[in-house]
Amino acid sequence: MKSIILSVIFVLGISLNSFAQLSWDIDKTHSAVKFGVTHLVISTVEGNFKDFNANISTKPDGSLEKIEADIKTTSVNTENEQRDTHLKSDDFFSAAKFPDMIFVSKSIKKVGKDNYKVTGDLTIRGVTKSVVLDTKNNGTIKDPWGNTRSGWTASGKINRFDFGLAWNKAIEAGGLVVGKEVSITINAEFSAKKS
Repeated sequence: MKSIILSVIFVLGISLNSFAQLSWDIDKTHSAVKFGVTHLVISTVEGNFKDFNANISTKPDGSLEKIEADIKTTSVNTENEQRDTHLKSDDFFSAAKFPDMIFVSKSIKKVGKDNYKVTGDLTIRGVTKSVVLDTKNNGTIKDPWGNTRSGWTASGKINRFDFGLAWNKAIEAGGLVVGKEVSITINAEFSAKKS
């Protein structure tokens, strides 16, 4: 009788474990958080954030379950020191007062074999708005050191005015020095947490 009970517990343990979520941590050395915004209507200035963190959860079938990310506004980088200082000022990120941009997924809809529409709350300068990211799983592999890794890309657009990043000047030909719409592109490599 005892052996039967132990067998049942063992089988239940395997069954429960097979339905457990898998958590992943970002590999920052193989990931990037980039953005682009129009300048003087005719060109695009691109930049990135050097300091960020993120983790995801996936279901047993490998589909995406949750995303959380924290991006440090003080790490904004456009390869121009004067511009970066301006971006960190109260005209834009007010980085000293609001050092973090936070994203937390609220709903995830699978729209293809490896594609998702991720709706989540993005907080910048203390303002939280709902945004949608087009997200894709680029594959999952075992690396040469036995770690399980998964690659993802995400992209979307936000109106920076919605978050209080409202500095601007009009130009004579019409339009603004800096565009309202900011494109976001994330290339992320994650490593599965070891239990």
